[in-house]
Amino acid sequence: MLATLPFAALRAFEAVVRLRGFSRAAEELGMSQSAVSQHVRLLEDWTGHRLLIRGARDSRPTEEGQALAAAVSEGLGRIGEVCQNLRHRTARGATLAVSCLPGFAINWLFPRLIRFDQAQPGITVSISTDPRPVTFAGGEADLAIRYGMGHYPGLHVRRLLAESLAPVCAPSLLREGPPLRGPADLAMHTLLVDEPKPVGGRPPTWEFWAAQSGVVLPRPARLRRFGQSNMVIQAAIEGLGVALGRDALVMDALADGRLVRPFPGPGVASDYAFWFVCPEAALARPAVRAFHDWVFAEAAACNKPG
Repeated sequence: MLATLPFAALRAFEAVVRLRGFSRAAEELGMSQSAVSQHVRLLEDWTGHRLLIRGARDSRPTEEGQALAAAVSEGLGRIGEVCQNLRHRTARGATLAVSCLPGFAINWLFPRLIRFDQAQPGITVSISTDPRPVTFAGGEADLAIRYGMGHYPGLHVRRLLAESLAPVCAPSLLREGPPLRGPADLAMHTLLVDEPKPVGGRPPTWEFWAAQSGVVLPRPARLRRFGQSNMVIQAAIEGLGVALGRDALVMDALADGRLVRPFPGPGVASDYAFWFVCPEAALARPAVRAFHDWVFAEAAACNKPG
């Protein structure tokens, strides 16, 4: 019987019930809504029972569906716990799997991670930069640093770094390029653009920055689009154009002079932020708690004046 269980369908069904909708389940599982719906239909056919009452805004389980979802949730949680214990039972100490986006990893986390290694030599940190939504049920990550509005139902969520936005460029662009004294001069420059995945709110775009700054964004001489924020930052460092700097991702380059802010004044507050996310129970593990305390201490140091 165990070999014939539709495990993928059970996992998809549990996510729909827990998150109360197909779209949120699809985002967590990294698949399309159509695929999630097909899994649920397969499971209903396989059990011979209607498991979900589908609505326009959310879906709720039938009595049979609620019982099945609870059993799956309990089973996945137990499996995840056992897998985590096996992964962390090593001769040298704990292994911690951290999931975050590539731009955050390259520009903020990696330059600081050596300090965690020095403070916690018994904990080995593995970084995954897969941009797909992370799921903790299968033990693929112990914790995640996520970017967006902070909506992660059923998980421990705490804001790590707020975000402000301001144009940045290489010093050489100011010396050798066309004038860049105010927003109107952007018409003579290349704007470097990345496109963060919409996760609600108002995405941190050039248009958002201009509206919040009370300026008119001119048509630039050229637009260059990149798939990742770290590529935008590297292009700006190399003098290829002007980027909209997210302070967490450009603070080190500003501090060491690789980038400068061409316009005076403070940045614009973003709707988005970086969030520490993990299962509630994970914080009881010493390795997760150690990383939590360390990363928030690093974030606090970034916010100190001077």
